[in-house]
Amino acid sequence: MNKWITALTLSTMLSAGIAIAQDAKAPAAQPVPPPASAPAATAPSAAPNVESVDILKQNQAERTRDQPGNNAPTWRIVKEGTNNYSSLPGAEMGVLIQPKAQFLGQDRAVTAGEAWRQYRNGPLTTFGGWLLVLAIVVLAIIYFVKGQVKLKEGRTGRLIERFTSLERISHWTVAITFLALAVSGLILLFGKYILMPVFGHTLFGWLAYACKNIHNFVGPLFSLSLIVMFVIYVKDNFPQRGDGKWLVRMGGMVGKEHVSAGRFNAGEKLWFWGGVVLLGLIVSASGFVLNMLVPGILYTRGTMQIANIIHLIAAVLFVAMSFGHIYLGTIGMEGAYAAMRTGYVDDTWAKEHHELWYRQVESGEIPRVRTQERPADALPARPSKA
Repeated sequence: MNKWITALTLSTMLSAGIAIAQDAKAPAAQPVPPPASAPAATAPSAAPNVESVDILKQNQAERTRDQPGNNAPTWRIVKEGTNNYSSLPGAEMGVLIQPKAQFLGQDRAVTAGEAWRQYRNGPLTTFGGWLLVLAIVVLAIIYFVKGQVKLKEGRTGRLIERFTSLERISHWTVAITFLALAVSGLILLFGKYILMPVFGHTLFGWLAYACKNIHNFVGPLFSLSLIVMFVIYVKDNFPQRGDGKWLVRMGGMVGKEHVSAGRFNAGEKLWFWGGVVLLGLIVSASGFVLNMLVPGILYTRGTMQIANIIHLIAAVLFVAMSFGHIYLGTIGMEGAYAAMRTGYVDDTWAKEHHELWYRQVESGEIPRVRTQERPADALPARPSKA
Protein backbone atom coordinates (compact mmCIF):
# COMPACT_ATOMS: atom_id res chain seq x y z
CA MET A 1 0.00 0.00 0.00
CA ASN A 2 2.73 2.39 1.00
CA LYS A 3 4.77 1.46 -2.09
CA TRP A 4 1.79 2.21 -4.35
CA ILE A 5 1.22 5.68 -2.79
CA THR A 6 4.93 6.52 -3.07
CA ALA A 7 5.01 5.60 -6.79
CA LEU A 8 1.90 7.72 -7.55
CA THR A 9 3.42 10.74 -5.80
CA LEU A 10 6.69 10.50 -7.75
CA SER A 11 4.79 10.17 -11.04
CA THR A 12 2.70 13.26 -10.35
CA MET A 13 5.76 15.36 -9.45
CA LEU A 14 7.59 14.24 -12.60
CA SER A 15 4.63 15.18 -14.83
CA ALA A 16 4.39 18.61 -13.22
CA GLY A 17 8.12 19.27 -13.81
CA ILE A 18 7.89 18.30 -17.45
CA ALA A 19 4.88 20.63 -17.97
CA ILE A 20 6.71 23.58 -16.32
CA ALA A 21 9.74 23.00 -18.56
CA GLN A 22 7.59 22.95 -21.71
CA ASP A 23 5.82 26.20 -20.69
CA ALA A 24 9.17 27.93 -20.28
CA LYS A 25 10.17 27.06 -23.88
CA ALA A 26 6.81 27.98 -25.46
CA PRO A 27 6.48 31.48 -27.27
CA ALA A 28 4.77 34.36 -25.59
CA ALA A 29 1.06 34.39 -26.04
CA GLN A 30 -0.26 36.84 -28.68
CA PRO A 31 -2.71 39.51 -27.48
CA VAL A 32 -6.28 38.77 -28.25
CA PRO A 33 -7.58 41.09 -31.03
CA PRO A 34 -10.44 43.32 -30.12
CA PRO A 35 -13.88 42.40 -31.27
CA ALA A 36 -14.84 43.19 -34.82
CA SER A 37 -17.41 45.69 -33.65
CA ALA A 38 -14.78 47.90 -31.95
CA PRO A 39 -12.94 50.43 -34.24
CA ALA A 40 -9.25 49.74 -34.75
CA ALA A 41 -6.84 52.35 -33.38
CA THR A 42 -4.77 54.10 -36.13
CA ALA A 43 -1.16 54.88 -35.43
CA PRO A 44 0.27 58.17 -36.79
CA SER A 45 2.13 57.67 -40.12
CA ALA A 46 5.77 58.56 -40.15
CA ALA A 47 7.04 61.34 -42.60
CA PRO A 48 8.57 59.89 -45.79
CA ASN A 49 12.32 59.99 -45.99
CA VAL A 50 12.57 62.45 -49.00
CA GLU A 51 15.76 64.41 -49.55
CA SER A 52 15.22 68.08 -50.60
CA VAL A 53 16.90 68.84 -53.94
CA ASP A 54 17.30 72.02 -55.98
CA ILE A 55 15.46 71.12 -59.18
CA LEU A 56 16.80 74.22 -60.93
CA LYS A 57 20.29 72.74 -60.73
CA GLN A 58 19.22 69.42 -62.18
CA ASN A 59 19.06 68.48 -65.81
CA GLN A 60 15.83 67.35 -67.41
CA ALA A 61 16.56 63.65 -66.93
CA GLU A 62 17.20 64.12 -63.19
CA ARG A 63 14.05 66.20 -62.77
CA THR A 64 12.01 63.61 -64.61
CA ARG A 65 13.31 60.96 -62.22
CA ASP A 66 12.76 62.94 -59.01
CA GLN A 67 9.60 64.85 -59.95
CA PRO A 68 7.99 63.27 -62.98
CA GLY A 69 5.67 65.63 -64.86
CA ASN A 70 7.20 68.84 -63.47
CA ASN A 71 8.29 70.77 -66.60
CA ALA A 72 8.06 74.22 -65.02
CA PRO A 73 11.85 74.60 -64.58
CA THR A 74 12.41 73.65 -68.22
CA TRP A 75 9.98 76.27 -69.53
CA ARG A 76 11.39 78.81 -67.11
CA ILE A 77 14.80 78.33 -68.70
CA VAL A 78 13.32 78.39 -72.21
CA LYS A 79 11.55 81.73 -71.60
CA GLU A 80 14.77 83.29 -70.29
CA GLY A 81 16.18 83.08 -73.82
CA THR A 82 19.27 81.14 -72.86
CA ASN A 83 21.19 79.46 -75.65
CA ASN A 84 20.89 75.71 -75.08
CA TYR A 85 22.28 72.84 -77.10
CA SER A 86 20.95 72.23 -80.60
CA SER A 87 22.34 70.04 -83.37
CA LEU A 88 20.92 72.41 -86.01
CA PRO A 89 23.44 74.88 -87.49
CA GLY A 90 22.75 78.59 -87.58
CA ALA A 91 22.30 81.55 -85.27
CA GLU A 92 19.87 81.20 -82.36
CA MET A 93 19.06 77.56 -83.14
CA GLY A 94 19.57 76.81 -79.46
CA VAL A 95 17.19 79.61 -78.38
CA LEU A 96 13.58 78.45 -78.53
CA ILE A 97 11.94 81.61 -77.15
CA GLN A 98 13.52 85.08 -77.06
CA PRO A 99 14.14 86.79 -73.71
CA LYS A 100 11.82 89.53 -72.52
CA ALA A 101 11.73 92.94 -74.19
CA GLN A 102 9.68 96.11 -73.95
CA PHE A 103 9.20 98.49 -76.88
CA LEU A 104 8.43 102.18 -76.62
CA GLY A 105 4.95 102.75 -75.22
CA GLN A 106 4.41 99.20 -73.92
CA ASP A 107 3.42 98.95 -70.25
CA ARG A 108 5.30 95.77 -69.41
CA ALA A 109 7.99 93.48 -70.72
CA VAL A 110 7.03 90.24 -72.45
CA THR A 111 8.98 87.84 -74.63
CA ALA A 112 10.56 89.76 -77.51
CA GLY A 113 8.54 88.00 -80.20
CA GLU A 114 5.28 88.81 -78.45
CA ALA A 115 6.43 92.40 -77.80
CA TRP A 116 7.14 92.85 -81.52
CA ARG A 117 3.79 91.30 -82.50
CA GLN A 118 1.87 93.59 -80.15
CA TYR A 119 3.82 96.62 -81.36
CA ARG A 120 3.29 95.86 -85.07
CA ASN A 121 -0.38 94.91 -84.81
CA GLY A 122 -1.10 97.58 -82.23
CA PRO A 123 0.14 101.18 -82.34
CA LEU A 124 2.09 100.94 -85.61
CA THR A 125 -0.85 99.54 -87.56
CA THR A 126 -3.41 101.77 -85.84
CA PHE A 127 -1.55 105.09 -86.08
CA GLY A 128 -0.18 104.25 -89.52
CA GLY A 129 -3.64 103.49 -90.85
CA TRP A 130 -5.14 106.69 -89.45
CA LEU A 131 -2.24 108.74 -90.85
CA LEU A 132 -2.96 107.47 -94.36
CA VAL A 133 -6.68 108.10 -93.93
CA LEU A 134 -5.98 111.63 -92.65
CA ALA A 135 -3.77 112.38 -95.66
CA ILE A 136 -6.49 111.28 -98.07
CA VAL A 137 -9.16 113.29 -96.22
CA VAL A 138 -7.03 116.46 -96.27
CA LEU A 139 -6.38 116.15 -100.00
CA ALA A 140 -10.08 115.50 -100.65
CA ILE A 141 -11.00 118.65 -98.70
CA ILE A 142 -8.45 120.69 -100.65
CA TYR A 143 -9.78 119.38 -103.95
CA PHE A 144 -13.45 120.03 -103.18
CA VAL A 145 -12.77 123.44 -101.60
CA LYS A 146 -10.03 124.80 -103.84
CA GLY A 147 -10.51 122.63 -106.89
CA GLN A 148 -7.86 122.02 -109.53
CA VAL A 149 -5.20 124.70 -109.90
CA LYS A 150 -6.05 126.16 -113.30
CA LEU A 151 -3.97 128.38 -115.56
CA LYS A 152 -4.91 132.01 -115.12
CA GLU A 153 -4.05 132.96 -118.71
CA GLY A 154 -4.57 131.17 -122.00
CA ARG A 155 -1.98 128.91 -123.53
CA THR A 156 0.49 130.46 -125.94
CA GLY A 157 1.22 127.37 -128.01
CA ARG A 158 4.96 127.76 -127.39
CA LEU A 159 6.45 124.77 -125.58
CA ILE A 160 9.41 124.28 -123.29
CA GLU A 161 11.01 120.89 -122.76
CA ARG A 162 10.72 120.41 -119.01
CA PHE A 163 11.78 116.75 -118.81
CA THR A 164 14.00 114.81 -121.19
CA SER A 165 13.29 111.20 -122.13
CA LEU A 166 15.90 109.97 -119.66
CA GLU A 167 14.40 112.04 -116.86
CA ARG A 168 10.90 110.74 -117.59
CA ILE A 169 12.04 107.12 -117.83
CA SER A 170 13.80 107.48 -114.48
CA HIS A 171 10.73 109.08 -112.88
CA TRP A 172 8.26 106.50 -114.21
CA THR A 173 10.51 103.61 -113.18
CA VAL A 174 10.57 104.95 -109.62
CA ALA A 175 6.83 105.66 -109.73
CA ILE A 176 5.80 102.21 -111.02
CA THR A 177 8.05 100.27 -108.65
CA PHE A 178 6.95 102.49 -105.77
CA LEU A 179 3.27 101.84 -106.50
CA ALA A 180 3.91 98.08 -106.67
CA LEU A 181 5.67 98.19 -103.30
CA ALA A 182 3.08 100.47 -101.75
CA VAL A 183 0.09 98.37 -102.80
CA SER A 184 1.69 95.04 -101.83
CA GLY A 185 2.98 96.47 -98.55
CA LEU A 186 -0.38 97.94 -97.57
CA ILE A 187 -2.07 94.60 -98.32
CA LEU A 188 0.43 92.81 -96.09
CA LEU A 189 -0.06 95.35 -93.30
CA PHE A 190 -3.82 95.96 -93.37
CA GLY A 191 -5.13 93.08 -95.48
CA LYS A 192 -6.05 90.77 -92.64
CA TYR A 193 -8.30 93.47 -91.21
CA ILE A 194 -9.91 94.64 -94.48
CA LEU A 195 -9.54 91.98 -97.18
CA MET A 196 -9.46 88.69 -95.27
CA PRO A 197 -13.04 89.06 -93.93
CA VAL A 198 -14.17 89.56 -97.54
CA PHE A 199 -11.99 87.07 -99.43
CA GLY A 200 -11.64 84.41 -96.75
CA HIS A 201 -8.48 82.89 -95.31
CA THR A 202 -7.51 80.76 -98.31
CA LEU A 203 -7.78 83.40 -101.03
CA PHE A 204 -6.19 86.06 -98.86
CA GLY A 205 -3.37 83.63 -98.05
CA TRP A 206 -2.56 83.29 -101.76
CA LEU A 207 -2.85 87.06 -102.22
CA ALA A 208 -0.53 87.77 -99.29
CA TYR A 209 1.99 85.21 -100.60
CA ALA A 210 1.96 86.89 -104.03
CA CYS A 211 2.35 90.34 -102.47
CA LYS A 212 5.30 89.16 -100.38
CA ASN A 213 7.14 87.90 -103.45
CA ILE A 214 6.34 91.04 -105.44
CA HIS A 215 7.62 93.13 -102.55
CA ASN A 216 10.86 91.14 -102.25
CA PHE A 217 11.74 91.17 -105.96
CA VAL A 218 10.60 94.71 -106.87
CA GLY A 219 12.35 96.25 -103.85
CA PRO A 220 15.93 96.06 -105.21
CA LEU A 221 14.78 97.49 -108.57
CA PHE A 222 13.14 100.39 -106.74
CA SER A 223 16.35 101.10 -104.80
CA LEU A 224 18.43 101.04 -107.98
CA SER A 225 16.01 103.41 -109.76
CA LEU A 226 16.19 105.77 -106.76
CA ILE A 227 19.95 106.04 -107.18
CA VAL A 228 19.59 106.83 -110.88
CA MET A 229 16.88 109.40 -110.15
CA PHE A 230 19.02 111.07 -107.48
CA VAL A 231 21.95 111.46 -109.87
CA ILE A 232 19.71 112.94 -112.59
CA TYR A 233 17.61 115.34 -110.48
CA VAL A 234 19.90 116.41 -107.63
CA LYS A 235 21.46 119.37 -109.46
CA ASP A 236 18.11 121.21 -109.64
CA ASN A 237 16.94 120.38 -106.09
CA PHE A 238 19.45 122.30 -103.99
CA PRO A 239 17.90 125.03 -101.80
CA GLN A 240 17.98 128.53 -103.21
CA ARG A 241 16.74 132.00 -102.41
CA GLY A 242 12.96 132.21 -102.32
CA ASP A 243 12.32 128.64 -101.14
CA GLY A 244 11.57 129.78 -97.59
CA LYS A 245 9.02 132.31 -98.80
CA TRP A 246 7.40 129.65 -100.97
CA LEU A 247 7.02 127.33 -97.97
CA VAL A 248 5.59 130.09 -95.75
CA ARG A 249 2.98 130.96 -98.36
CA MET A 250 2.51 127.29 -99.33
CA GLY A 251 3.07 128.04 -102.96
CA GLY A 252 0.58 130.91 -103.06
CA MET A 253 -2.24 129.20 -101.16
CA VAL A 254 -1.74 131.63 -98.28
CA GLY A 255 -2.24 135.24 -99.34
CA LYS A 256 -2.75 136.65 -102.80
CA GLU A 257 0.85 137.51 -103.64
CA HIS A 258 2.46 135.50 -106.43
CA VAL A 259 5.38 133.32 -105.30
CA SER A 260 8.18 132.67 -107.78
CA ALA A 261 10.08 129.39 -107.99
CA GLY A 262 12.88 127.82 -109.96
CA ARG A 263 12.65 124.65 -112.01
CA PHE A 264 11.50 122.85 -108.86
CA ASN A 265 9.68 124.69 -106.09
CA ALA A 266 10.33 124.28 -102.38
CA GLY A 267 7.54 121.70 -102.04
CA GLU A 268 9.08 119.52 -104.74
CA LYS A 269 12.49 119.89 -103.13
CA LEU A 270 11.06 118.90 -99.76
CA TRP A 271 9.58 115.80 -101.36
CA PHE A 272 12.88 115.06 -103.10
CA TRP A 273 15.10 115.32 -100.01
CA GLY A 274 12.64 114.16 -97.35
CA GLY A 275 10.77 111.52 -99.32
CA VAL A 276 12.87 110.22 -102.19
CA VAL A 277 16.29 110.55 -100.53
CA LEU A 278 15.78 110.17 -96.76
CA LEU A 279 12.76 107.86 -96.54
CA GLY A 280 13.80 106.07 -99.72
CA LEU A 281 17.19 105.35 -98.18
CA ILE A 282 15.64 104.11 -94.93
CA VAL A 283 13.10 101.79 -96.58
CA SER A 284 15.75 100.46 -98.96
CA ALA A 285 18.33 99.77 -96.25
CA SER A 286 15.82 98.14 -93.89
CA GLY A 287 14.36 96.19 -96.81
CA PHE A 288 17.78 94.81 -97.71
CA VAL A 289 18.18 93.67 -94.11
CA LEU A 290 14.76 91.96 -94.19
CA ASN A 291 15.75 90.25 -97.46
CA MET A 292 19.09 89.26 -95.87
CA LEU A 293 21.08 90.96 -98.63
CA VAL A 294 23.49 92.95 -96.42
CA PRO A 295 26.74 91.07 -95.76
CA GLY A 296 28.35 91.01 -92.33
CA ILE A 297 25.10 91.19 -90.34
CA LEU A 298 24.05 88.48 -87.89
CA TYR A 299 20.43 87.92 -88.87
CA THR A 300 18.91 87.16 -85.49
CA ARG A 301 15.23 87.48 -84.69
CA GLY A 302 15.88 90.68 -82.78
CA THR A 303 17.67 92.21 -85.76
CA MET A 304 14.82 91.32 -88.10
CA GLN A 305 12.19 92.67 -85.70
CA ILE A 306 13.93 96.05 -85.36
CA ALA A 307 14.42 96.24 -89.14
CA ASN A 308 10.74 95.44 -89.67
CA ILE A 309 9.63 98.22 -87.32
CA ILE A 310 11.93 100.78 -88.98
CA HIS A 311 10.81 99.64 -92.43
CA LEU A 312 7.14 99.89 -91.49
CA ILE A 313 7.37 103.39 -89.99
CA ALA A 314 9.40 104.80 -92.89
CA ALA A 315 7.18 103.13 -95.50
CA VAL A 316 3.95 104.53 -94.02
CA LEU A 317 5.44 108.04 -93.91
CA PHE A 318 6.72 107.61 -97.47
CA VAL A 319 3.28 106.58 -98.74
CA ALA A 320 1.55 109.40 -96.85
CA MET A 321 3.90 111.98 -98.39
CA SER A 322 3.50 110.45 -101.84
CA PHE A 323 -0.25 111.11 -101.74
CA GLY A 324 0.42 114.85 -101.93
CA HIS A 325 2.93 114.43 -104.76
CA ILE A 326 0.59 112.17 -106.73
CA TYR A 327 -2.35 114.51 -106.16
CA LEU A 328 -0.53 117.59 -107.49
CA GLY A 329 0.94 115.61 -110.37
CA THR A 330 -2.46 114.34 -111.58
CA ILE A 331 -5.77 116.00 -110.75
CA GLY A 332 -4.48 118.75 -108.46
CA MET A 333 -2.76 120.94 -111.05
CA GLU A 334 -3.60 121.55 -114.69
CA GLY A 335 -0.78 120.56 -117.03
CA ALA A 336 1.38 118.79 -114.42
CA TYR A 337 0.64 115.26 -115.62
CA ALA A 338 1.14 116.20 -119.28
CA ALA A 339 4.57 117.59 -118.38
CA MET A 340 5.75 114.21 -117.15
CA ARG A 341 3.92 112.27 -119.86
CA THR A 342 5.13 114.26 -122.86
CA GLY A 343 8.05 116.16 -121.37
CA TYR A 344 6.79 119.58 -122.54
CA VAL A 345 4.88 122.46 -120.90
CA ASP A 346 3.38 125.64 -122.31
CA ASP A 347 5.05 128.99 -121.69
CA THR A 348 2.03 130.09 -119.64
CA TRP A 349 2.35 127.08 -117.33
CA ALA A 350 6.07 127.67 -116.85
CA LYS A 351 5.59 131.38 -116.15
CA GLU A 352 2.78 130.90 -113.61
CA HIS A 353 4.30 128.00 -111.65
CA HIS A 354 8.09 128.31 -112.13
CA GLU A 355 8.74 131.92 -113.06
CA LEU A 356 12.44 131.96 -112.16
CA TRP A 357 13.05 128.92 -114.35
CA TYR A 358 10.99 130.48 -117.16
CA ARG A 359 13.16 133.61 -117.04
CA GLN A 360 16.27 131.46 -117.43
CA VAL A 361 14.72 129.83 -120.48
CA GLU A 362 13.74 133.20 -121.98
CA SER A 363 17.20 134.62 -121.40
CA GLY A 364 18.84 131.64 -123.09
CA GLU A 365 20.61 130.48 -119.92
CA ILE A 366 18.69 127.20 -120.18
CA PRO A 367 17.87 125.78 -123.63
CA ARG A 368 14.19 125.70 -124.55
CA VAL A 369 14.70 122.21 -125.99
CA ARG A 370 17.45 120.18 -124.32
CA THR A 371 17.03 116.96 -126.27
CA GLN A 372 19.20 116.83 -129.35
CA GLU A 373 17.08 115.52 -132.19
CA ARG A 374 18.67 113.17 -134.65
CA PRO A 375 19.04 114.40 -138.23
CA ALA A 376 16.60 113.06 -140.76
CA ASP A 377 19.26 111.08 -142.63
CA ALA A 378 20.08 109.21 -139.41
CA LEU A 379 16.57 107.80 -139.20
CA PRO A 380 16.08 104.31 -140.63
CA ALA A 381 14.44 104.34 -144.02
CA ARG A 382 10.98 102.87 -144.26
CA PRO A 383 10.74 99.82 -146.50
CA SER A 384 8.89 100.53 -149.71
CA LYS A 385 5.69 98.69 -150.39
CA ALA A 386 5.78 96.33 -153.32
